[in-house]
Amino acid sequence: MPPRKKFETIDEYIAEFPEDIQEILEKMRKVIQKAAPEAEEAISYGMPTFKLHGNLVHFAAYKNHIGFYPAPSGIEKFKEDISEYKSSKGAVQFPLDKPVPYDLVEKMVIFRVKENLGINAE
Repeated sequence: MPPRKKFETIDEYIAEFPEDIQEILEKMRKVIQKAAPEAEEAISYGMPTFKLHGNLVHFAAYKNHIGFYPAPSGIEKFKEDISEYKSSKGAVQFPLDKPVPYDLVEKMVIFRVKENLGINAE
């Protein structure tokens, strides 16, 4: 993986990775855009971020996984769905040797949109 540097845009971030990883990152971006069309793109904490009334979700590529950060509430809400993946209080790791569960990512983003907008996210 390329060394971490300061990125200004998600395009710059994605361009730093090998083509196969770029495809995964672009797909993540598209899934998030579809689920949160009003969200703004940014770089926060050195990684691609979507903001909607505050931070919505972040994602990033690592040597062996894609990290997805839907806030602790997103992890808690979907803990059963992500049980097969390594996770922590605010993040889940999708291994690069398995398909990324984009449908789950979409559900998590929709949950976070509702949460950030103050809509009952149940």
